Amino acid sequence: MKIAVCISAVPDTTSKINFVENNTVFDREGVQFVINPNDEFGLTRAVWFKEKNQAEITVINVGLSDTEAILRKAIAIGADHAVRINANPTDSAYVAGQLGSYLKQHNFDLIITGKESIDFNGGMVHGMLAEMLNIEVVHACTSLEIENNKAEIAREIDGGTEHLSCDLPLIISGQKGLVEESDLKIPNMRGIMTARKKVIEVIEAEDIDCKTADTAFEKPSKKAEVELIDAENLDELIQKLHKEAKVI
Repeated sequence: MKIAVCISAVPDTTSKINFVENNTVFDREGVQFVINPNDEFGLTRAVWFKEKNQAEITVINVGLSDTEAILRKAIAIGADHAVRINANPTDSAYVAGQLGSYLKQHNFDLIITGKESIDFNGGMVHGMLAEMLNIEVVHACTSLEIENNKAEIAREIDGGTEHLSCDLPLIISGQKGLVEESDLKIPNMRGIMTARKKVIEVIEAEDIDCKTADTAFEKPSKKAEVELIDAENLDELIQKLHKEAKVI
């Protein structure tokens, strides 16, 4: 079984986010990038299939040279091949177009994306890929088993869980539940050394027009300072909750 895992680089949640050029451009200076968590859940599941069924895993990223660190981490986790499409991932349609162009040229049985990235939360790439490749897609998967070229899937829906059965080839978007955080693989020394020596295939981007453009970014407004009230002074607390916060 051949598996493609599409991964994106997102800022670590501990990184300080700033914007430049009159708040129109995200400032990447000094930001630590990591594998998008939803993508890492999918990668870990793919490695499980590799260990069980001798699957072959290719990780694909649309990004500039500063994303190669996350591709090497993906190899250290267990991917066999890494591909970087040399382009700035400006929007979902552009990323899907670049990925789709590559995926059309290779016959993958299973394509895994994250449900969404944790930076822009678009959640659209997997659906666009399904349309481009004419392959079935299942969104927000929390369980995936494959046996005899057939996938058994559970996915999150409003108010519950839906169970489906699908033939391969297939695209899924994964999230927590596909594997748990405790199941995420930490690269060992052998994996790290292998990743250092592995050649990352770099492909020049296709000429695809971007559908959107950023006009401005705005940080959330600062929260009001916390007012501490002595634990013995319950009357004051109740009064403030009633008259100022208006929650009781």
